[in-house]
Amino acid sequence: MALVNMRDMLYHAYENNYAVGAFDLVSLDFLEAVIEAAESCRAPVILSIAEPHFSHFDFNLMMPAVEAAAKRASIPVAIQLDHGHSLESAIIAINKGCNSVMIDASDRDLRENVKATQAVVAMAHSCGIPVVGEVGYVAGSEGEGAEMHPGEISLTHPAEAKSYVEQTGVDFLAVSIGTVQGRVKGRAKLDFQRLKKLNEAVNIPLVIHGGSGLNDDQFRKLPTMGVVKINYYTALSDVAAKTMRLQARQNSSGSFTDLKKGVKEAISTEVNRCMKLWGCAGRAAEVLTQCEPWVMVEQLILHNVYSIEKHKISQMMEESKLLLSRIPGIREVNIREAINDGGKYQFCWTIGFANHLVIKNFSEHPDFISFKNKLFQSFACESIIINFKSSF
Repeated sequence: MALVNMRDMLYHAYENNYAVGAFDLVSLDFLEAVIEAAESCRAPVILSIAEPHFSHFDFNLMMPAVEAAAKRASIPVAIQLDHGHSLESAIIAINKGCNSVMIDASDRDLRENVKATQAVVAMAHSCGIPVVGEVGYVAGSEGEGAEMHPGEISLTHPAEAKSYVEQTGVDFLAVSIGTVQGRVKGRAKLDFQRLKKLNEAVNIPLVIHGGSGLNDDQFRKLPTMGVVKINYYTALSDVAAKTMRLQARQNSSGSFTDLKKGVKEAISTEVNRCMKLWGCAGRAAEVLTQCEPWVMVEQLILHNVYSIEKHKISQMMEESKLLLSRIPGIREVNIREAINDGGKYQFCWTIGFANHLVIKNFSEHPDFISFKNKLFQSFACESIIINFKSSF
């Protein structure tokens, strides 16, 4: 299992002047290609699921595949919600398996941005989840970037960035220094002097969105000024589309799978190029030694029930399950009934937590207190509670 804490991963990059790629996924082809490239390069990688892309896939179906790929990888992997628009989005993402979140309130004024980010940071940190915030606005230029990130670019001011970081407690800061979302005609012009001042002002790792239109020299320079994470999607989308168009010209009557031939390889080649260019290739072994493994913890509850009508028990259990599932960091809630009647423990609950920190904090959550005092104690008796973590 190589799913790791993204904060540990990116602070290693910060201390060693390289950047990790956060590659947005829109299909299994992208997922497989990114993992294959990372394995080939022996590089840490971030599997990024962007909320603006949810129209392309079912998030609830995509996440189990992303998590399975991360867990079976031999290189360090983190899973990120990218461009999350609300506290609710962040909670859902964490409960579905993301172990890092980006809150994007950069299109609001600074006060509202701070307020929205503070709420996400408080929730996420209680689950041990690092948070990326953003000050300044990286607008779209052409294609999907323009559609999903409309408006004008607003460059990040160092004083505002410093105030934002101090007020919110974000772990990483996405900044606007001249990049754009989507395609760029010609070469993007980056304000490296601004980036230098931002790095000095906030003193935390920085993130770049909108890698299109940057040349190799620009990419190499970014990690020397505090950039540890580069979000990357448009170029991957373009090489995939170019490959499919070529297949269509060569085989106009080809099937869907015929037209997809070579897509994964094309994406993987581009990811491989980026990893070598950004300096993260060959870093997997040393990063793994510095990262805390990301391990889900389970709570097992065995109990009997008071002598009340069975339909009332079922109703209270369903209500309890729904209540618990809303708590940040609760990955799953399962209830089982014993096959043999008459045993001491008639019911078994398994509650999955994102990691061990959630267990420490969730007992203070209002929904858990409500569950414990108003529901569970009204029908459960002779209970035993044990916490487990994966050891193998």
